[in-house]
Amino acid sequence: MSIRAPRKGENYELSVDLNSEYRDKRKDAIKRVIASMTVGKDVSGLFPDVLKNMQTDDLEQKKLVYLYLMNYAKTQPELVILAVNTFVKDSEDPNPLVRALAIRTMGCLRAEKIIDYLCDPLQRALRDDNPYVRKTAALCVAKLYDLKPELVIENGFLDQLRDMISDSNPMVVANTVAALTDIHMSATSNQPSDSTSDPAIFIITSAILNKLLIALNECSEWGRVAVLNALARYDAQDDKESEHICERVVPQFQHVNGSVVLAAMKVIMIHIRNVRREDLVKQLIRKMAPPLVTLLSSPPEVQWVALRNINLLLQKRSDLLSNEMRVFFCKYNDPLYVKIEKLDIMVRLASDNNVDALLSELKEYSSEVDVDFVRKSIKAIGQTAISIESAAERCVNVLLELINTRVSYVVQEAVVVMKDIFRKYPSTYEGVIPTLCANLEELDEPEAKTSLIWIIGEYADKIDNADELLGIFVDSFTEESYQVQLQTLTAVVKLFLKKPDSSQGVVQRVLNTATKDCDSPDVRDRAYIYWRLLSTDPGAAKAVVLAQRPPISIPRTTVSPALLEELLGEISSLASVYHKPAQTFVGHGRVGADSVQRKGSEISDAQKALQTVVAGQQAENLLDFGDDSAQDGQPSGLAATQILPSTPAAANFLSGTSANPLDDLVSIFGGMETMGTGAGSPSAALSPTMTSMSSPFEGFGGPAPPSQPAQNVQPQEDLLGLF
Repeated sequence: MSIRAPRKGENYELSVDLNSEYRDKRKDAIKRVIASMTVGKDVSGLFPDVLKNMQTDDLEQKKLVYLYLMNYAKTQPELVILAVNTFVKDSEDPNPLVRALAIRTMGCLRAEKIIDYLCDPLQRALRDDNPYVRKTAALCVAKLYDLKPELVIENGFLDQLRDMISDSNPMVVANTVAALTDIHMSATSNQPSDSTSDPAIFIITSAILNKLLIALNECSEWGRVAVLNALARYDAQDDKESEHICERVVPQFQHVNGSVVLAAMKVIMIHIRNVRREDLVKQLIRKMAPPLVTLLSSPPEVQWVALRNINLLLQKRSDLLSNEMRVFFCKYNDPLYVKIEKLDIMVRLASDNNVDALLSELKEYSSEVDVDFVRKSIKAIGQTAISIESAAERCVNVLLELINTRVSYVVQEAVVVMKDIFRKYPSTYEGVIPTLCANLEELDEPEAKTSLIWIIGEYADKIDNADELLGIFVDSFTEESYQVQLQTLTAVVKLFLKKPDSSQGVVQRVLNTATKDCDSPDVRDRAYIYWRLLSTDPGAAKAVVLAQRPPISIPRTTVSPALLEELLGEISSLASVYHKPAQTFVGHGRVGADSVQRKGSEISDAQKALQTVVAGQQAENLLDFGDDSAQDGQPSGLAATQILPSTPAAANFLSGTSANPLDDLVSIFGGMETMGTGAGSPSAALSPTMTSMSSPFEGFGGPAPPSQPAQNVQPQEDLLGLF
């Protein structure tokens, strides 16, 4: 019986084929190696065999070998040295494609041992007769700077790059600008000073500006983006120069590539700040509209990026697309993220001239299947009503029609929107209130409930059965969410202040429930405060609870003016899409200068800790609104921390030399519970509070409020009792 020999595996077969005497077999083996590498298989063991196939006249095979080398150079740095001679030889090949390929690959290898061999071939490539080789070498300088900046400066590559800006070939100019910009960004991020002494800083002068403007129209699309980004960095010397730049950049609006269009927008928005001629400004703004509209016929992802940038542009120039409202109407097959951006822009473009068309469109959207989109559409109706006073009544009528559909989520969102309209136009649309109250049973979301409760409380004196309506929420008080509980509490107190005779029972019921049965400390605290206000000074209660509030408005911008100017300088980048500065999501956690703490300007952390603990030990009860000062002249707060360091334990704690900080803290504050029953003691603070509230609702006949829960009475059970 014959024994079958074990299989050697796929890598062994590839190794045999890579060493075959037949050229076609070797080339096919290299292709299979690249295919395996692409799907994630480890073929690094074939490095020496692949390396042998570098020296060939077949350009396709050479590209495949170079691709393999770039992928595995980091894991096999010793073997990469063997390829240096071939690289150097290829950099002097008669074929410019081979020369450029060798330079590009050497720049991408990112292996320390090969960098020193790159300098001489790169010097030759930067002075090469063929523009393709020169433009490849320009980008290679930027890669080399990223690896070893001092090598680039010592060999004078930066000076050569600056000379290449005057190159006759526009593609060489574009790649040179891209390389210099990349080096400039690396240099400024490493040492963010305004010093121009660093040779890596790329300063654009008037001479360079003219060369860039000349090359702009001849570059490829990505070359134009690089040149336009450089133009955006240029500081114009006067308004004439800004006008000249704008006039030369405007033709780029007609480019088919959206990135070029947005980069041109950025240049115009930056340099239009210095243009003083009003007619030219209006002309430039008018020319910006058509290319932005054209971007909306792109695929959804490009549309969304364009819409985010349009949103920023409209915040700065609201008249930019004033006549293009219909372009932003949503299509049936638009993704949700595109529809939501379009809604936001439509509200920004709303005016007296187009509000009827907008409301008709938003009403249609409110019958869509997508619930999130319907909610956003109804919210947009409310925003339109708030921003355009003359259209508010039409918006309210549309909302009433939507409420009459009796669709649950439509009704609830419409109630939320009506609350905002009431806040903007108080006492204007009171006729709508009965319709809203009739839909009380439809509401099951906390936000919708709080909105209707607010409306009932605000107009309690004009709603005959307000106590009955609020009584429904009081009955289910403990089952509601915290925000509904808070709003119910406030609305019932408003009702009591407006109709004290008929609502005494419901206010007593809600205050009892809130202080005894509620889990939320926020609700309990608010109930105690309302109870104290009502029991001591009803006039003060009215001044607090029924205070006049300023009408709400929609801000013109979603970001601060300074940030808006910064983001306009970042159009066509992620910063303008996220509407956030780049440093918030790119980089290594860089911190702004404003957030750096200055020495001596703030209390030390240990001092803060002492101050906090002292304040906690001497804190008064939240319900004690008396003006009694600390008894026996005992210091509190920061004053106490000035005296405490006189003890040895505190001195050790503050200086950081304490062997056991917890023991020191205990020794500092351990005796403070026995200071007596002054105002600083929790038990002493509670007594006058409860006694002063012996007859709350004086004049209203209500019972006394309940005492605080028992855990507040014993100082040993206080959170700081462990000391």
